[in-house]
Amino acid sequence: MNLGQQILFFFSALGVFNGFTISVYLLLFRKLKTPAAQYLGLLLLMLSIRITKSIFLYFYPALPQIYIQIGLSGCFLIGPSLFYFIRAALANPISKTINWTRSYLFWVALIVLTGVLFPYSSYPLPWKTYIPKLIYLQWTAFIFLSGWQIRKLIPKLFASTEKLSTTEKSVVSIFGGVLIVHIAFVLAMMGFFKTMYISGGLFFSLMLYLNIPLFINRKKDNTIFPGKKDQDRESYQYRERYADKKISHDQASLLTAKLQQLILEQKLYKNPDLKLNDLARKVNISGHQLSQLLNDNLDKSFATYINKYRIDESCQMIKHNKTIKLEEIGYEVGFNSKSTFYAAFKKHMNTTPTLYKEAL
Repeated sequence: MNLGQQILFFFSALGVFNGFTISVYLLLFRKLKTPAAQYLGLLLLMLSIRITKSIFLYFYPALPQIYIQIGLSGCFLIGPSLFYFIRAALANPISKTINWTRSYLFWVALIVLTGVLFPYSSYPLPWKTYIPKLIYLQWTAFIFLSGWQIRKLIPKLFASTEKLSTTEKSVVSIFGGVLIVHIAFVLAMMGFFKTMYISGGLFFSLMLYLNIPLFINRKKDNTIFPGKKDQDRESYQYRERYADKKISHDQASLLTAKLQQLILEQKLYKNPDLKLNDLARKVNISGHQLSQLLNDNLDKSFATYINKYRIDESCQMIKHNKTIKLEEIGYEVGFNSKSTFYAAFKKHMNTTPTLYKEAL
């Protein structure tokens, strides 16, 4: 290899190495294994497998066929991994739903059985012609499905008043990176530019480094991987630490009234990125005190307390504006996605927004 090829190989391989490292951390070593973290780990793992195959095949055309088969198999699972990562990140479920797992395992079983029954070494022609086209067609379909999920976020990129939340920025960034990698490989497969094949690896490295803050941020405001475990553990720690420092009934009443007035006057609940510490600073108390007030005196978690205001606001909007779409109402009152809005509405009102609207 000449100097230019060595540089290409280095940066591509470096991105792949980091991709494998981060995916292993998310899948095996992250303490809170939320669905978003696990599907992102799978996405990075499959991209890393696919990029590894591309790098070695580009620089070493005589690569053994088994490695080519493994690379294409990983490529087959990129689309489902991206799709379910976006769903998990926006919907924020506590654990993977059964349907998601079954669907993902279906794609895994399909590519594994194909590889076992029709291995590359025995059937090189299909693996060189038909199978790659089917794989890229499936990847393209999942790109469209993933893009459809974030269609409401795209206008926020160019809006001056409504900004993307931390979660939404991360989702859009990762989707954009995967889309660019996909386009690079499709153009290379169609024979437009030979250099586009290795460009897929370079774009993957770029996507990875642009999203490094997402992977290494351990602060509580990193909302891409939230889960009920975080809230339960935080609540437990506060209860244990301040068990002997109970807020008196009179003090709790004053703080609750002040908190309610502040939230309603400034409509703080409409901020999808509102954090407990942010609200505590506005009330002029510590985050620990606010958490204790909510958990011990009001018997509510921070999310439940804020969502109650959001649901009350949404009910008023449904009553007085019957033409507005329910999805738009959810975003307007402070929810990050339609699914979280529907789940919170069902929890607080024991019915869905659709049935509530029809009942009116």
